[in-house]
Amino acid sequence: MNSGKLDEELARMSAIVDHIQPDALILFNESFAATNEREGSEIAGQITRALLAHRVKVFTVSHLYEFARALYEEHRPDALFLRAHREEDGQRTFRLEQAAPLATSHGKDLYERIFAVERHDVEIRDIARRRERH
Repeated sequence: MNSGKLDEELARMSAIVDHIQPDALILFNESFAATNEREGSEIAGQITRALLAHRVKVFTVSHLYEFARALYEEHRPDALFLRAHREEDGQRTFRLEQAAPLATSHGKDLYERIFAVERHDVEIRDIARRRERH
């Protein structure tokens, strides 16, 4: 590797921009995740606004809240913001709904669901070992 992940992503983005035409569609999936929130949001925002100014349709999936929030607050007529619906108890329905960006990706929910199971399994093994010793 001759450069970092961000350098490589920017080089790929530059190559795409060199070939994209007005009225084209570009899909971004977690672009600029190789940097921090502030820098990633700034880069994503500048590129997205430039593409929109050149009549390119941009679809983005992103956990960069500052990026999404800034675009949302511009009240752009060419922007639609979707997020995954969640029930009040946190259950996911896998339906998308039009809504403002949230400052969370709900990663804590996944962490607790995954590691609570592992923690429970460890507790059961510990109990079984203690019983074996007695």
